[in-house]
Amino acid sequence: MKHYLLSVVQPAGGTPPGPEALTGIMHDVEAFNDELRAAGAWVFAGGLHGPETATVLRPENGAVRVTDGPYAEGGEYLGGLCLIRAGDLDEALEWGRKAALATTLPIEVRAFVDQH
Repeated sequence: MKHYLLSVVQPAGGTPPGPEALTGIMHDVEAFNDELRAAGAWVFAGGLHGPETATVLRPENGAVRVTDGPYAEGGEYLGGLCLIRAGDLDEALEWGRKAALATTLPIEVRAFVDQH
């Protein structure tokens, strides 16, 4: 089994769903996580605070500069992640499809490097 990262792509500056819609989304996300657990594919999952809460550590001339805020401005940011086990990319993509339906957001699927 290989490990894959399912990244939740959050649009920047968008209007968040209302309380009723968010309740439904969170229910669907929890059902997705339960399905991952039952299949033995779940490793870890979680949402992230917005990029305005980030602290960036940047190496410069042998030291590290610390700055507040996101590394770069953009139209999207990493809103959450899910680390899964899957036999191959096709299986990981199927989990990604389910994640996209549960979260109602785009999902980026990426394999970890050097897995045998």
